[in-house]
Amino acid sequence: MNNKNLLTTILRHITISLAVLTITACSTKDAVTDAKNQEVSKPENASAKVSVLVEGSDFHGIHGLTTDSDGMIYVGSVVGMNIHKVDPNTSDVSLYQAAPEGQADDLEFSDDGILAWTAFTEGKVMSRDPRGNLKVLAEGLPGINSIAYNLEGRLFATQVFLGDALYEIDRDGAKPPRKIIEGMGGLNGFDFGPDGKLYGPLWFKGQVVQVDIDSGELKVIAEGFTVPAAANFDSKGILHVIDNETGEIVQVDIASGEKKLVATAPSNLDNLAFDAKDNLYVTNMSDNAIYQVDRVSGDIRTIVGGALTTPAGIDILGDTLYIADTFSLSKADTKTGKVSDISRIISDHEYPVAVSATDKVIVNASTNAGFVQGHDRTTFERQFRWTGFLAPSGILAREDGSVIVAETGSGRILLVKNQDDRQVLAENLAEPIGLTEDAANNIYFSEAGSGMIKVIDHESGKITTWAQGLNGPEGIEFDSNGLLIVAEVGAQQLVSLDANKNKTVIATDLPIGLKGYPMLPGSFLPTGVSVDAENRIYLSSDIDNSILLIER
Repeated sequence: MNNKNLLTTILRHITISLAVLTITACSTKDAVTDAKNQEVSKPENASAKVSVLVEGSDFHGIHGLTTDSDGMIYVGSVVGMNIHKVDPNTSDVSLYQAAPEGQADDLEFSDDGILAWTAFTEGKVMSRDPRGNLKVLAEGLPGINSIAYNLEGRLFATQVFLGDALYEIDRDGAKPPRKIIEGMGGLNGFDFGPDGKLYGPLWFKGQVVQVDIDSGELKVIAEGFTVPAAANFDSKGILHVIDNETGEIVQVDIASGEKKLVATAPSNLDNLAFDAKDNLYVTNMSDNAIYQVDRVSGDIRTIVGGALTTPAGIDILGDTLYIADTFSLSKADTKTGKVSDISRIISDHEYPVAVSATDKVIVNASTNAGFVQGHDRTTFERQFRWTGFLAPSGILAREDGSVIVAETGSGRILLVKNQDDRQVLAENLAEPIGLTEDAANNIYFSEAGSGMIKVIDHESGKITTWAQGLNGPEGIEFDSNGLLIVAEVGAQQLVSLDANKNKTVIATDLPIGLKGYPMLPGSFLPTGVSVDAENRIYLSSDIDNSILLIER
């Protein structure tokens, strides 16, 4: 989830056509493992070696979690649109509810074994009984986010980011939701206390509040959090709260508001839950991780996790591969594959899907928040943020400080020099995504919707179709021999095009191009391609969250 600026931007862009959205569903663990271990097939005339630089991971961003009577963990994903079951003892992951019905931001079991969850972008509350029967309990609630049963078995859910309200949900789905209160400030992951009152964090206000579910009366019980994300009670009635930005897990005395630090985990926490034995589990979006927290020692044990969450755009400079990892802005050492963070704080990067680097700056773009921003390449301090873009999904940073932007939401290519200086280079395009330049500074871009590669002449600004007949071209880049490398996502292959437009398949059956639904309205997840000085090709995988190294 995101900060207050994102809320305003999302609401402004919610009308962007879903036709440009292709963020995809997560596979099961078996499918992920198969994709990571498979030998990528190639045509007879292709001699490319495909290896894994950065190993993949389960899920595509992990959010709400709950446990069953046997102590198994169930976790949801908005981007992945699957609900998974996780064994906390063995770390085994299995699919519980497949996409698209499995999109879940938060989820919880009732006493009689019915799992209810919130489908954030679908605006639905869903349930599944122990026999596997699905039911829509409510719909028409964009941004439906957190969910919980009270002590009487009544069901409640909140809208956050695309709305701001608390509802009671009919468990049979026969009656419309009852709105209890609105305009709270982002009531996120909540729980019910021994007194029957609802307790939860206000994401945008840094507070934890108590709500009377019958009268709608709201009372602040604790303050001073940075971005409180979720709150849950243990079996003794002690409230625990996680802070998304600081990674802190604290106990809160609901009578006095006094806070006690229990442990500190990596930042970008999203939710927490206790099992029947009071084991505490926490999810982390940046690490695709479930942690078990020892409340005595403060130790954090990773049950499952990964180096990357949902890698999209990539760019290489020297031995460093910069990665727009959706829930983090990251970098990988191309010699070792080791991944480290540039920024994992949502309020800073806000779901990056494109990245481009120069000697001075790392530029990233967020389709959801509609901005392009730059970080100093040495200190990682943010240098600028340009706002007001419509789903920017491709960027090309230049040494003169300007940035070429593929604005997928509007179908335009822009030359941007600062917040107020923007020139339209091309418009009326069908999902422009990939961007690159040739030696003469002519700008090439891919149109995923039309299957074309087009070029903008550096001198005249004239736009011509350079190649066509491609199947969903996204990431593009020239190698040192003048070949244009293209991620042909619709065909799950990587190809090269020479100056005569002759197409050569480099590798096929690649783990790219899963079909699914968007994380947030106005978003697009591009497949990234980058080529180093030795003409080795790097490719981001949206199926298994890996980075592939392809050598010809």
